[in-house]
Amino acid sequence: MATTWVYDFAEGHKDLADLLGGKGANLAEMSRLGLPVPPGFIITTEACRAYLSTGYPPEQLWPQLREHLAGLEQRMGRRLGAATDPLLVSVRSGARFSMPGMMETVLNIGVNDASVQGLAHRYGERLAWDCYRRLVHMFGTTVLGVPNEPFAAALDATGAGESDVTTLRGLVRTYQDLVRRHSGRDFPQDPWEQLQLAVRAVFDSWRAPRAVLYRRQERIPDDQGTAVSVVAMVFGNAGPDSGTGVAFTRDPATGARGVYGDYLPNAQGEDVVAGVRTPVPLHELADRDPRSYRQLLDAMTTLERHYRDLCDIEFTIERCELWILQTRVGKRTAAAAFVVAAQLAEEGVIDRDEALTRVSGAQLGQLMFPRFDPGPDRRRLATGINASPGAAVGRAVFDSARAAELASAGERVVLVRRETNPDDLPGMVAAQGVLTSRGGKTSHAAVVARGMGKPCVCGADALEVDAAARRAVAAGDVVVPEGDVISVDGSTGAVYLGEVPVVPSAVAEYFERGGRPEGDGDELVCAVDILVRHADRVRGLGVRANADTPADAARARRMGAEGIGLCRTEHMFLGPRRKHVERLVLADNDTERESALAELLPQQREDFVAILREMDGLPVTIRLLDPPLHEFLPDLADLTARVAVARTRGEDATEDERVLRAVRRLHEHNPMLGLRGVRLGLVLPGLYTMQARAIAEATADRIAAGADPRPQIMVPLVADATELALTRREIAGVLAEVAGRTGRDLHIPIGTMIEVPRAAVTADRIARHADFFSLGTNDLTQLVWGFSRDDVEAEFFARYLELDVFADSPFETLDRTGVGELVRAAVRGGRSARPDLEIGVCGEHGGDPASVGFFAGAGLDYVSCSPFRVPVARLAAGRAAVAGRAAPSDESV
Repeated sequence: MATTWVYDFAEGHKDLADLLGGKGANLAEMSRLGLPVPPGFIITTEACRAYLSTGYPPEQLWPQLREHLAGLEQRMGRRLGAATDPLLVSVRSGARFSMPGMMETVLNIGVNDASVQGLAHRYGERLAWDCYRRLVHMFGTTVLGVPNEPFAAALDATGAGESDVTTLRGLVRTYQDLVRRHSGRDFPQDPWEQLQLAVRAVFDSWRAPRAVLYRRQERIPDDQGTAVSVVAMVFGNAGPDSGTGVAFTRDPATGARGVYGDYLPNAQGEDVVAGVRTPVPLHELADRDPRSYRQLLDAMTTLERHYRDLCDIEFTIERCELWILQTRVGKRTAAAAFVVAAQLAEEGVIDRDEALTRVSGAQLGQLMFPRFDPGPDRRRLATGINASPGAAVGRAVFDSARAAELASAGERVVLVRRETNPDDLPGMVAAQGVLTSRGGKTSHAAVVARGMGKPCVCGADALEVDAAARRAVAAGDVVVPEGDVISVDGSTGAVYLGEVPVVPSAVAEYFERGGRPEGDGDELVCAVDILVRHADRVRGLGVRANADTPADAARARRMGAEGIGLCRTEHMFLGPRRKHVERLVLADNDTERESALAELLPQQREDFVAILREMDGLPVTIRLLDPPLHEFLPDLADLTARVAVARTRGEDATEDERVLRAVRRLHEHNPMLGLRGVRLGLVLPGLYTMQARAIAEATADRIAAGADPRPQIMVPLVADATELALTRREIAGVLAEVAGRTGRDLHIPIGTMIEVPRAAVTADRIARHADFFSLGTNDLTQLVWGFSRDDVEAEFFARYLELDVFADSPFETLDRTGVGELVRAAVRGGRSARPDLEIGVCGEHGGDPASVGFFAGAGLDYVSCSPFRVPVARLAAGRAAVAGRAAPSDESV
């Protein structure tokens, strides 16, 4: 049976968008609704795919096209390109998903040296020659590959005389000469040839670089292809009683109800898009053509009710007769998406489940960050990688201690470094934002800044940072000494000299207030409140926070976290405490080791008391120490140099030599894969028991105060069940001892972090010794892919994204094919041994909306993410629950 490549509007409807493209399906649907749509037909996306795969149109495409063209000519009572009363058609692209401006359109197909006279007889010479010059220009650039510049120069040379018929005739001849000169052929006079070549050009535009880039950014599949709509032309350039415009049923910027759009009198559609003339506000059409305006409002109401969403409508008025040329669900800002979804739910047009599917976690994330106030051009110092969104303004400071010092004195600072390391954490906490000249989106600076919700720009390599001299030098020899004010835009990667005004986020303030809208009636905040609360009602996936300090814990709770899924104790040992850990690691005997542990115990207990106080009644998963060991040891090169200098000078270097021997003994070429996690706990006796004791005593203290502490102890980097069994035995002994001594019931679960591939595939064995699993997807990703996130992003990630090896960075969005299979294996294995095993995820992916949907489908109990990502995860979990009802399997989420 022959394949149908072409459909009339009467044969289609909106549910055939995969076959007819979004534009074609909606034209067919509007025809069925009785709206004034010019007649036409649609070439399918299947025809495009067949053409792209072979380079040739399908065998029956042109015969079917001729058949449908004949039907259109019969309905219109005109023939394409006839010398008398000719039919003209538009040829327009229309993919399944809207790709505005990315592919080609050709208007006025059918005009030639003969038909222009017949067109002039019906519409007047000005319109006829205006349509002809438009066709030659558009056909030359989009079909024949002629550069636009010669056409633009010729048009500019006419000045104000463009509307003069003699000038338009001259432009047509000039344009035809340009086509001949640049393409090596004459402009085709055969209307059928014009139509065929235009269709092929639209097919070819699917692979245009801008279309490819747009699809990559919008995550539109490359294999869909585009449909082609062939529609009878109507003319908005037929005089002062004609025109063209775009209307929105609600404001696409804010979501506000009302009539929004632009109208351009005496013009064709491309004039609005090209911006060559300034349109008037749509409401002015009410005075120019009241009848058409009323018809347009009726059509807008019909379309919004039918599509149950904000609609974007293109229309043309030809001599006071309205024609609807296109409609689609309108693109909108993140703010408008929330407001429109909430409005439609409140109006009863859609239910709240559907409203939840109309917004995304990524959009909510956009709304939570402050932004720079739009204004005049600013002095840009550099551009880097937009690693963590938001806007930060402060004095440039080049070391962490100075940043903390100035911030404590009330100064706003931006920490500027070549790159950051864990010792920079105090400065990062104190700073308004972070700027580095090296690194990428998954560098230390980026990861930590995102976790804290701080704006960050990384990899600004045009900026030469000299921390010793306390200055940076930008391209063009602009010197930025410490103390100069800079502005960092983490949303765009731009860095400016001087202060750029910042607008705070009302949505972030709403969550900081614990999710309580103020009485000011802010429509956006109310919309966010409606949808996030509904997400909380429907989601089955819990949302916890990664938090290491009491302040982070308090913020997480305000943001709606249902506990702490990851409390990293290594962050508690930076700064002044680092020397105690160094003593512990380098200890030569039990006495020194026990002394160091004794100094750390009360400090750890205070940490845990404070965090448990903030999270009273909620679970707090505390990860035992898991640092790459080198972070707590003196630098090998520096220490070697110090010993060498001391020996040269004849100075006593006994102590430094002792430390040097120990550092050499413990030195690792790849610290991320060395002595860390549970391995450190097993080879340093007393370390994990000290931490367990601190947790137990803090818990007993809180119980004595009448509180409800719920700590969980997590053993990191377990690869074998025996490691966990040995460590659990030690911890359980400490918990029992503290419980007996204090007389308190201490029910503290002991679990592990699944972050090594071997742990995922032996999860059934490990689960026999674990009360819970927490999936560490950051390390799983590094180990599965075989690269370090701190080293590789700047080296080849951009190229891998370009080559479609990655659709997204695997450190930002979970790699479902690889890492995702290990997640499923861990869930299956763990639950096969312990059906009631609690399983969560605490990697950065826990705050990524796309990944949250996967985790919900994979059967996890909760996700954990930074406090600022908690609202995003709540919304994403609600969306996943709604999607799961329609498609229960995890593959569909």
